[in-house]
Amino acid sequence: MSEITPEVVRHLAHLARIGLTDDEIGHLTEELGAIVDSVAKVSEVATPDVPVTSHPIALGTVTRPDVVGETLTTEQALSGAPAHDGSRFKVSAILGEEQ
Repeated sequence: MSEITPEVVRHLAHLARIGLTDDEIGHLTEELGAIVDSVAKVSEVATPDVPVTSHPIALGTVTRPDVVGETLTTEQALSGAPAHDGSRFKVSAILGEEQ
């Protein structure tokens, strides 16, 4: 059985400055108790001969090689832009500046 009691929950709520009703304290006592019990069960089987893992399945690299490919010309890139100056995109001013 866990060490989480309604008094512990009230104390934690007081430290966190959280107002809880008696119903909420009862509900949280059960939930936090279940969490503590679950962690205790895992701790029972976590022995030094069991390797630590961060993921149940070994992960390999999921990235592709960085290969240079065809790129757009300046004219192609600017062809669909609503505004440009011939070599760059034109955008509205930012940070509260007037347009």
